[in-house]
Amino acid sequence: MSITTHPYGNTLYGKKVDLFRLENERGTVVEIINYGATITSILTHDRDGTLSDIVLGFDTITGYESSNNPYFGATCGRYANRLRKGLFTLNGKSYQLAKNDGENALHGGLRGFDKQVWEAQVNSDSLILKHLSLDGEEGYPGALLVEVTFQLTEENDLRIDYQAETDQPTLINLTNHSYFNLAGGGTIRDHHIQIHADHYTVVDETAIPTGELRSVAGTEMDLRCSTAIRTHIDQVQGLGYDHNYCLRQADGSLAIAAEVVEPVSGRTLTCLTTEPGIQFYSGNFLEGVEGKSGHTYHKQNGFCLETQHFPDSPNQPAFPSTRLDPKETYTQTCIYRFSHA
Repeated sequence: MSITTHPYGNTLYGKKVDLFRLENERGTVVEIINYGATITSILTHDRDGTLSDIVLGFDTITGYESSNNPYFGATCGRYANRLRKGLFTLNGKSYQLAKNDGENALHGGLRGFDKQVWEAQVNSDSLILKHLSLDGEEGYPGALLVEVTFQLTEENDLRIDYQAETDQPTLINLTNHSYFNLAGGGTIRDHHIQIHADHYTVVDETAIPTGELRSVAGTEMDLRCSTAIRTHIDQVQGLGYDHNYCLRQADGSLAIAAEVVEPVSGRTLTCLTTEPGIQFYSGNFLEGVEGKSGHTYHKQNGFCLETQHFPDSPNQPAFPSTRLDPKETYTQTCIYRFSHA
């Protein structure tokens, strides 16, 4: 596996951005920029040997900095997903965050981890990106040092390892927000998905959990067997899937969370995680986004598998905790495994 470094331009603030190209002997390619620790391209083969880019994104840094960027490929934090009314309490003190999703906080705020230029280090087989989030950044307490390591293996695994430490009690919930389309374009409604979860977090009309963990059995949320996304998507609350599934493993071990197959190309994506939840998002709010090579992305042209803790966990005592204290180390692993049938 080789890693090469290429200039990608400068941000609006004049910071230099680089692109890192990871390629294995199978010819699989993953491209990552250190702006937002963002995956910009993943090229994989279909059953006939055709190489296609299977993630949505932009051609230039300008696109990734634009207000039209729906977190394409980004590392989201300090708290990925939503927090009710941008509020949480820690050690008896209340914290108010920016409300950047209606009345709620989403994906770390106005300038979350997705909008930072990360420090990069290239090792022989891995790309390590680091960000020091200062005390008070986006309203969160504590200086938080975050490290994300990307590896592309010869077995066609894109492995993402997260690590973080803090000097004060704080919250942390990280994820990668890649939008996949295993056909390389068009709708994802004909992809088949299986999620290894018996329950999901019920949400209100603003996508905030009510606290109920509801069984998927007999509902449009049941994806325990491989199911075409189109089968129930039009019956799902809201505009389509944008829900956290509560995964069966609860001990932090690495396990398969979901599998997606695109029948025509044969491309398969298997997602493994150590996290208790996975947000399945069907690209409901994509509408007229000008992306790579002149393509315009529309609703349900991409899907996300965001491995993470549950949304709004700090305000839901029964949910797994997202608190991090000094002398503790936050760790998480996500693997996107590529193959074809």
